[in-house]
Amino acid sequence: MDVDGLLLRKAVVAGSGLAYWIGVLIQARRVRRQIGRSPNMMPRTTKERVLWFGWMLVIAVWIGQPFFAGGENARAFVRLCSPLVHEAVMIPGVLLVAAGFAGTLWCYAVMGSAWRIGVNTHEKNELVTAGPFARVRHPIYALQVVMLAGALCLLPTACSLLLLAFHLVCVWVKAADEEAYLVATHGDSYCAHLARTGRLFPKL
Repeated sequence: MDVDGLLLRKAVVAGSGLAYWIGVLIQARRVRRQIGRSPNMMPRTTKERVLWFGWMLVIAVWIGQPFFAGGENARAFVRLCSPLVHEAVMIPGVLLVAAGFAGTLWCYAVMGSAWRIGVNTHEKNELVTAGPFARVRHPIYALQVVMLAGALCLLPTACSLLLLAFHLVCVWVKAADEEAYLVATHGDSYCAHLARTGRLFPKL
């Protein structure tokens, strides 16, 4: 990996993070127009506020780390990271990032106006079990993990690894919270969905 290769990797990581979260805002605006109110953008509970803070941290590091990785010592950074990643890993990294983004757009299309950011216990949304939701209960969160795994392949730093692990914990907690709400809202139909699907990855 040379300095030019590092710049390309940094551009892909920062660009993917920026594109992903701009896409989230566009999706939120689209759903807001469809349902006539916010798709639960503001956290309602202490747990959601903590998770929101965690996600803001993930966004900041995802987009911001590439600007600082290497910095003025780019050549030294390249020498340090070269043993950790082969040039052949760049293609899988880019493919993971692209697949994660494309899969997220698919999830948005399948969910339609049922897409939400947070939980509102006073509303009952349609239970979505089609498309990627047929095998995985939270494919959007899983695809975020896929994209961050791609970012780790592109920028193999301790920061990238910690970001991936931290985000995995956040989405696991958020998914469990949403499942408790969905069980209370949809009862047996969601319990059946729980039995046949995996939380973030398909059941074997």
